[in-house]
Amino acid sequence: MSLKVVTLGEIMLRLSTPDFKRFVQAESFDVTYGGGEANVCAALCNYGLHGTFVTRVPDNPLGQSAINHLRRYGVDTQYVVRGGERLGIYFLETGASMRASQVLYDRAGAAIADADIPEFDFDKILEGASWFHTTGITPALSDKAAALTEAALKAAKAKGITTSIDLNYRKKLWSREKAREVMTRLCQYVDVCIGNEEDADTTLGFKAKDTDVTKGELNLEGFKDVFRQMKEKFGFKYIASSLRESHSASDNGWSALVYNGTDFYHSKRYEVRIVDRVGSGDSFASGLIYGLVTGMTMKEAAEFAVAASALKHTIPGDLNHATLSEVKGLMKGDASGRVQR
Repeated sequence: MSLKVVTLGEIMLRLSTPDFKRFVQAESFDVTYGGGEANVCAALCNYGLHGTFVTRVPDNPLGQSAINHLRRYGVDTQYVVRGGERLGIYFLETGASMRASQVLYDRAGAAIADADIPEFDFDKILEGASWFHTTGITPALSDKAAALTEAALKAAKAKGITTSIDLNYRKKLWSREKAREVMTRLCQYVDVCIGNEEDADTTLGFKAKDTDVTKGELNLEGFKDVFRQMKEKFGFKYIASSLRESHSASDNGWSALVYNGTDFYHSKRYEVRIVDRVGSGDSFASGLIYGLVTGMTMKEAAEFAVAASALKHTIPGDLNHATLSEVKGLMKGDASGRVQR
């Protein structure tokens, strides 16, 4: 029986402009589905684990389409609750060169934002699980969604299940003040915290001392200082951050940091040519979870996560369809891109 990982969050309809068009040019949209925790779950299934995704979708054809999309990739959707008025939508305009990508949300009143805790039997959902994962996006949706996230984290901790959260601050969803209040409460139930220094500052109030880590230069001491503060306050087992050096919307440097209170590790760095960067952070989170839950060392898990998320930049859509062998091949240095025959 494969290792079971449970994730909780929203899945949305994604409408993206084709061929790098601007919104004002588009006469049609490419359709897919995604969301932070759904993306993580699908990637873990792709690596051979048992991924269970928990959410609430409307009992209509769009809600069913979102579930069908995940089922195509082996995701266990048996605990998805049907109810509510609508499926959230987000629109993506993919940038290129010096033109940045843009995301517009249309998710107010989404089904999961009005979910009630008794709709979910977490004791049953978490049975046999080795890991539980969520993000800071879900509690940002509503007070009810925040309460649901807290209930799930508490239930996982009560069962001795390793828990992780990707801080993922979204300024279009809530204020810094609200984020700090809620996320500080949630993080007391978290073992593995994922998020960059901006997320750590915005959602938890941690800033590097006497350094500025937001200038686009990789100031590793600044990160280390922030990680130490986070470890001291919450006792996280691991703190991890992907590192993006944005040369343009088409070309980025990509690496990661992981800290366990003793060792501070900076991974190999990749230069990535971007096809679609949405979901790259989720790919990093799923790679880290896969590495740690399957017994890799911290450094090995970090390298797996970075390689997996580097490959995601080359794949359209929210989900990472890179295979286990492709990720491991890139970890070993095969970045040639030669045709496989």
